[in-house]
Amino acid sequence: MNLTAEQIQQNWIRMMGFIEDHISEPRKTKLIEFYEKYNERLMLMPAAHKKEYHNAFPGGYVEHVNRVITCALHLHELWVSMGADTTTYTKEELVFSALNHDLGKMGDEENESYIPQTDNWRREKLGEDYMFNTKVPFASVPDRSLFLLQSHGIQYTFNEMITIQTHDGLYDEANKKYLMTYLPEQKPRTSLPFIVHQADLMAARIEFEREWLPKLQGSVETKKKPFTLGNNKSAPATSATKSKALGSVKSEGLKNLLDNL
Repeated sequence: MNLTAEQIQQNWIRMMGFIEDHISEPRKTKLIEFYEKYNERLMLMPAAHKKEYHNAFPGGYVEHVNRVITCALHLHELWVSMGADTTTYTKEELVFSALNHDLGKMGDEENESYIPQTDNWRREKLGEDYMFNTKVPFASVPDRSLFLLQSHGIQYTFNEMITIQTHDGLYDEANKKYLMTYLPEQKPRTSLPFIVHQADLMAARIEFEREWLPKLQGSVETKKKPFTLGNNKSAPATSATKSKALGSVKSEGLKNLLDNL
């Protein structure tokens, strides 16, 4: 799937709107400063490196994050209606956790984590349009997410720390110590980690269905309209629109990605 430059810009504006609407000061300003500092990279980065995973295309990361936030807000209302105790977390903690759950995928301060695949065989046979940048020291995505936040002076609550750390649920073995305990005093004392995990799972499933179900059903073309959030309009971008939306790209890796838009 390819997003137009206009869609990428609209998705970015929507994501920044979540910060404006749901995050309080002083960390609202710090979050905005952080995201604007790395806007070029974040705006264009994929959500994954491989086609079989979700949103592995330029702009896929921000679109995924927007979907996770939206799913989390809807799931919050569902948990309320089913009688869950949602007084154990705030709406701000919900949005903050969903917003930053995959932040570690951006890489470090100097280098993006996903760069264009240079091995044609891996691209064609394995569907790997991207590869991991070996200049970036290894860290799990949740660990790097939390490190990036604290290294830029963005404080997070205990609820947010546990939620970001465990957002992959039991797909990550490291989360068993939080999620597979049988002692009441060791269980999470808020439903927030479960809600954000469900939101992430839902978003990834929707993205899988959009990308792969038409192909698996024997039709490369889907008859459904592309999923967008808010009032985003799918319209081919002119070169002028692309220039206005994305501006001047400094990263060589991202310049290559723009060739696909």
